[in-house]
Amino acid sequence: MRNTLTQFKRKYVYDDVLRVCLPLVLSMSATTVMEFTDRAFLSNYSIEAISAAVPASITSFLFMAFFGGVGGYVGVFIAQYYGSGAMDRVGRVLWQGIYFTIFSGIIFWLLAIFATTPIFNLAGHPVEVRELEEIYFSILCKGGMLHVAMSTLSAFFTGRGITRPVMLITIAAVLINIPLDYALIFGKWGFPELGITGAGIATVSAWGVNVLFLVILIFTERNNKLYGVLSNFAFDYDVFKRLLRFGVPGSLQFTLDILAFTLFVLLVGRIGKIELAATNIVLSINAVAFMPSMGVSQGISVMVGQALGKGKEVAAKRAVWSSIHLLLLYILAIDLLFIFFPEMVLKPFIHAGRDSASIAAITETGTTLLRIISAYLFLDALYMVFSGVLKGAGDTRFLMWSVGISSILFLVLPVYLGITRYSMGIGGAWMCVLLFIVVLFLLSAGRYRTGKWQKMLVIEKEAQRH
Repeated sequence: MRNTLTQFKRKYVYDDVLRVCLPLVLSMSATTVMEFTDRAFLSNYSIEAISAAVPASITSFLFMAFFGGVGGYVGVFIAQYYGSGAMDRVGRVLWQGIYFTIFSGIIFWLLAIFATTPIFNLAGHPVEVRELEEIYFSILCKGGMLHVAMSTLSAFFTGRGITRPVMLITIAAVLINIPLDYALIFGKWGFPELGITGAGIATVSAWGVNVLFLVILIFTERNNKLYGVLSNFAFDYDVFKRLLRFGVPGSLQFTLDILAFTLFVLLVGRIGKIELAATNIVLSINAVAFMPSMGVSQGISVMVGQALGKGKEVAAKRAVWSSIHLLLLYILAIDLLFIFFPEMVLKPFIHAGRDSASIAAITETGTTLLRIISAYLFLDALYMVFSGVLKGAGDTRFLMWSVGISSILFLVLPVYLGITRYSMGIGGAWMCVLLFIVVLFLLSAGRYRTGKWQKMLVIEKEAQRH
């Protein structure tokens, strides 16, 4: 019995996974709580506001996911440098991420000024919804560089497996955002009633607080001595090019995933206002349930990166399967909640002042969608772990192509054709979402089983021998 327990402890590293991943899970969950709060308040403000908030936020996040993904990929470099012992190169790669972040800020302002109206004209949503979409999208884009900076600067901690500071900073930002959100949306405590404009301002303000805390903690004399965070600020073309080489495909993987869901939401808007509202509500709920999987994926990328930097592939595998066990326990609890208590889950988004027919229709549709989401979450959790492994190793081109092709063939085209030509209902549209995640899971799991990721590195070979 004792020998069995000892072998089990050697095979699985639950403590290490929890130490690295749990703060990231809590951090991302806190971020999602901020978005959840925005949408819960807006849902109770007006049906037009919640109908506009999700398409606008998903569309803006499409761009933030790309730029933030590239900036955040600094964490994989830092993980492999840290694992190999090349501490002096950490500050150098962090600064390349900062230069990329500044570049992203210029792009975000151009999007806000020139792309806002054309994007939402294409959606074909009702005028009262489209006007609010444009307002929210513009505000989020103008603050987009702060969102990218959060990802880039956080990588200094997460890449070294020190994830608690990121969690604490994120929670602090959320605690500032929630009351500010309430005050600016509804006009409380002497603030003007700004509706969806207030929600955007509160969100960008929270991003700014997050970045400020990260800057204070990172750029210290101690960190400069250890990692060169102040002295290694020079632009390094070779490192910058390497960051783009691996970071852009890795970021496109997630961006294309978001793009697929953005197009999905825009297409669902053509079915009807009730269906769009129910989809937006369920996506908001799913975001809360999904973020722990995202946090574990990011944590596994770090653990795999460090293990490969040390040349210890077996340690990487132990972390992978330990994270899968822990994550599936969480998903089981969430799925039971969605299946057996859907009305309780939907209640915070159902405004009591709406007419009874709208409430009944949204509740009925939302209940059906939550049951589909329960199956989606299970497969998505597995996909996120395996994709985290591949990203931590540098196998980002495979991820980019698998998501890009699958999203077109199994989600966007079927939903587009189904809605525009064959009168597809909301249930059929969401079954396409489920098919999409099945395909992604099979592709990522198959790639993991080939073992090619074990021989990959994003850092220079000489750095591994440091």
